[in-house]
Amino acid sequence: MISQFFVLSQRGDNIVFRDYRGEVPKGSAEIFFRKVKFWKEDGEGDAPPVFNLDGVNYFHVKVVGLLFVATTRINASPSLVLELLQRIARVIKDYLGVLNEDSLRKNFVLVYELLDEVIDFGYVQTTSTEVLKSYVFNEPLVVDSARLPPLGPASIFVQGSKRMPGTAVTKSVVANEPGGRKREEIFVDIIEKISVTFSSSGYILTSEIDGTIQMKSYLTGNPEIRLALNEDLSIGRGGKSIYDYSSSSGGGTVILDDCNFHESVHLDNFDIDRTLVLVPPEGEFPVMNYRMTQEFKPPFRINALIEEAGSLKAEVILKVRAEFASNITANTINIQMPLPTFTTRVSFELEPGAVGNTTDFKEANKRLEWGLKKIVGGSEHTLRARLTFSQESHGNIVKEAGPVSMTFTIPMYNVSRLQVKYLQIAKKSNTYNPYRWVRYVTQANSRMAHILVVGQDLCKYLGPQVEFFFRMDEFNVE
Repeated sequence: MISQFFVLSQRGDNIVFRDYRGEVPKGSAEIFFRKVKFWKEDGEGDAPPVFNLDGVNYFHVKVVGLLFVATTRINASPSLVLELLQRIARVIKDYLGVLNEDSLRKNFVLVYELLDEVIDFGYVQTTSTEVLKSYVFNEPLVVDSARLPPLGPASIFVQGSKRMPGTAVTKSVVANEPGGRKREEIFVDIIEKISVTFSSSGYILTSEIDGTIQMKSYLTGNPEIRLALNEDLSIGRGGKSIYDYSSSSGGGTVILDDCNFHESVHLDNFDIDRTLVLVPPEGEFPVMNYRMTQEFKPPFRINALIEEAGSLKAEVILKVRAEFASNITANTINIQMPLPTFTTRVSFELEPGAVGNTTDFKEANKRLEWGLKKIVGGSEHTLRARLTFSQESHGNIVKEAGPVSMTFTIPMYNVSRLQVKYLQIAKKSNTYNPYRWVRYVTQANSRMAHILVVGQDLCKYLGPQVEFFFRMDEFNVE
């Protein structure tokens, strides 16, 4: 049971606000944002997703830069409320197509109608996009595509010479194409959140993938779908590295620790041919959740070394090596590293011939930032940073710095090797041939994987963000 729900922009503007029970002060949105803002300004990082202030429990998730917040005075289950906030964000995106500040403001009548059907007097009724279509009657207003963020290199669906912008998936499940037609399409995302920790010598200590096969359907009539995964997919821990295996297809065996499926999935033939059969509801939903703790090959290796160079000086050496093939290129790489609190000045030295690199020292929160425009597979890049301190260190400066964090984008790259072999849709007629798209996304797990290692190496945290798209018409199995 929740008392209030509201959505805030990054600036703290209250975009949507609904008070269901009148138990929490009306100024809770301002109180919440001020607390979250001061959390970051105090150098403690992002605020936790759940915290209590003056007897009010605040729950929040951040989705595409927007803060979705719920408040209550009762001792509610945090996982339940956080899952509810994620589902509300997903339902709003299903109906608006694009989830951002402009779309919320432009469609506030539709958003409030959705909220009144999802939650009644603080109690959840339904978060099903398909069920809500019977009760919601407002039409979404389309956001001007010129105001959307520019498409990145990974935001293009590609099949041969055919290209479609990634905004093809950013449309409402209830809106029609110009002329009253509805484009028959289905989108499948394989989303993986990975955590990796290394020892001081570079060996992997722990590695984990939390994965989801996410589907968004724009198909009318809810036709049956067959989704085929790797034939050599294995469920259950084997205690071996996934890249120690080989198969006839050359993809390697994929070993999952465990998995669960959406209620619409039929598993009659899953143990035989690894095929999922389902009748997808309209909108976005998780087809399958899975977890993998088998060792996998990370896309990057990060080494960090810090050495004292006098009583008030030290030197940091950061090395990053791309562990993928030379025909693959990573884009928009960003590496961050917290420095000792008494650091006053940092000078940087890049390797000769470095192009597209940016360096910065954020003095407010004592953080080093290194940006690279691209990294070609197999290459290695090095940054040297000379630190000047305001006082002499009386402790171990290694413990005062780190951990290193990293984000990036790699088109045409997949970590776990879990694949959609084909996506078959039951035909209504000989001319029925809907569009099918598949996207692979690998990103850093929100739970930061920290480890303090011996020697002069810093603790390391690998946080990739990898995504690529392609169209699946070549897998149109009759």
